[in-house]
Amino acid sequence: MPGKTDKQPNTYLTYAQSGVDIEAGDAVVGLIKHHMRRTYGPRVLGQHGAFAGCFRLDYNEKLFKRNYTDPVLVACTDGVGTKVLLAVQAGILDTIGQDCVAMNVNDMIVQGAEPLFFLDYVAVHEVIPQQTADIIKGVADGCQLAGCALLGGETSEMRDVYKKGDFDLAGFAVGVVELKKAIAGPERVEAGDVVLGLASSGVHSNGYSLVREIIKQNKLRLNKVYKELDPERTLGGVLLEPTRIYVKPIIEVLHKYKVKKPISAMAHITGGGLPGNLNRSLPGDLDAKLDRKAWDVPPVFGFLQEQGNVKDAEMLKVFNMGIGYTLIVRPHFADAIQRQLSRSGETVYRIGEIVEGSGKVRL
Repeated sequence: MPGKTDKQPNTYLTYAQSGVDIEAGDAVVGLIKHHMRRTYGPRVLGQHGAFAGCFRLDYNEKLFKRNYTDPVLVACTDGVGTKVLLAVQAGILDTIGQDCVAMNVNDMIVQGAEPLFFLDYVAVHEVIPQQTADIIKGVADGCQLAGCALLGGETSEMRDVYKKGDFDLAGFAVGVVELKKAIAGPERVEAGDVVLGLASSGVHSNGYSLVREIIKQNKLRLNKVYKELDPERTLGGVLLEPTRIYVKPIIEVLHKYKVKKPISAMAHITGGGLPGNLNRSLPGDLDAKLDRKAWDVPPVFGFLQEQGNVKDAEMLKVFNMGIGYTLIVRPHFADAIQRQLSRSGETVYRIGEIVEGSGKVRL
């Protein structure tokens, strides 16, 4: 045989013996096919399993609802962080994919962009087909909520990098916005503008290193029901509540106003909380003055704060504290936008206003 010497053994090393099971990977492709296809629209071209996905950006106006005249592509990439470790511990893998989609598309709509397609990357210790399919199911669920196509992805088996049972999840999204409709950011914000806040579904996908430390120090059990937190759900169920996806309600508001621009700026409230995200939408001479009593804080935050003996300032810096997304809007349009978002199923709070300042968030 080529390359064989007298010193080599008579057995032959395989890829599976080195830690990569190609057959398991092929099985995953079959299991996730239907999850991907349920996110497809008429703009997706080509066959499942191709080397790359194809998506029509401009198209026949008779078949589709609109053409782009001056399109700007918008791209985001993000992961889920250490929330994946809680998913593994709790044995709940079919929701974490929605978190991955949400972390990308919620960033994207801040620019006024409509998500077009999404790609995922799953890195695992070992490919267990059904578990990997559960993860991808969550990604597909998130894509359906966001109205974008799950165009493709990659599953990588790396036993030397990840411990048994561990995995990581990241994603990449591409969207589009008409240039004249793009939300430019701080330069349009004015004193007197109103700050609207959309309720979060819980912790979302930031701050889980602190969450896990609180669990560890207090020996909390993910499979236990803590009645002071939720009388029906386990701690793991509460903490793994998927990140809310705000795409469709926000896009509907943006499409309602064909000429006027009542929205000055927006912000996705992630790591850094309100002070570290809403400030990114402010010019250097204005502040956002927020009333902490203006919205309801979900019980999970009080539970974590009490169990971890965490100061208020730290909670506000780490967590969203019940507000997952904000809009800065012209005061004349604030009530109408609030009503429209409420009709779309969002819980909307009028949480503050823009005042003279130095580019900070005042709580």
